[in-house]
Amino acid sequence: MGEFELIRNYFAAAPCAQLGEGVALGIGDDCALLSVAAGEQLAISTDTLVAGVHFPDACDPFLLGQRALGVSASDLAAMGASPLAFTLALTLPEVSAAWLEAFARGLNEMAQGCSMRLIGGDTTRGPLSLTVTVFGSVPIGLAMTRSGAKPGDLLCVGGPLGDGAGALPLVLNQRSAEASTTQALLARYWSPQPQLELGMALRGKATSSLDISDGLLADCGHIATASGVGLRIERDKVPMSDALRAFFDADEALNAALSGGDDYRLAFTLPASCLAELVEAGWPVFVIGQVVDGRGVVLIDEQGRDVTPLTRGYQHFRETR
Repeated sequence: MGEFELIRNYFAAAPCAQLGEGVALGIGDDCALLSVAAGEQLAISTDTLVAGVHFPDACDPFLLGQRALGVSASDLAAMGASPLAFTLALTLPEVSAAWLEAFARGLNEMAQGCSMRLIGGDTTRGPLSLTVTVFGSVPIGLAMTRSGAKPGDLLCVGGPLGDGAGALPLVLNQRSAEASTTQALLARYWSPQPQLELGMALRGKATSSLDISDGLLADCGHIATASGVGLRIERDKVPMSDALRAFFDADEALNAALSGGDDYRLAFTLPASCLAELVEAGWPVFVIGQVVDGRGVVLIDEQGRDVTPLTRGYQHFRETR
């Protein structure tokens, strides 16, 4: 099967590849064409997932298709952008019709759930890797960045943390547990749901935002650096799911929530005056600390003592995690 036949059979014909709102021209030309309304800006982000680094070499291609787009679309949520479209650059060691069919189904399911259109990309031969570029739109002046946090703001997250990291021993077949526990954790790893609607609800309210991919402590460090402030996180306020607590002991669960990564929840800073409105509207807003004068991220216990761990999250090109 040639490159163009592969694209035509498995991707161009998918429901998510058909023209829709914001997409004037999709797959089949040298470029796609996106339409952005007056007063809007285009938000763009690219993520690469490599076999053996971001996912096991042997894994379910349907789940991989979901994960590949879900983790990328989460960046749009962090900016408060409305999702529009995405491209896929797919490198394959060989062509397998069964693998491609399952991968395309998973990709399409996540795309339709996120209201995103596949508009192009590339295919090539080599070690398995996937590069997804996502496009969204946001009103001028309302894009959320990492650099607006102010002392006195609340530090919040969009839901329980640690489930993605908690699933890793299951993904790698290093551990097992009851299905009621493992299913919840594995779903968070393989099918992360980008908090797109929450991101849009935070427009004009949150002073800074990002999505948690490398660990709460590590990623909050980016907000602290970009904003020139300190972040104080209260250990006992970090939310964790029942599934994570059932699967891990207390210390393991906390470490997963603080440093494990793969959460794809939003972390954001918020003036205290905005909290009640968001909570009353039913948005998942968990206050875990506050913005203070100073630099860096500090984790404190119930007595206010600094208990910040040395390991804060995942970084490429570093040997320890």
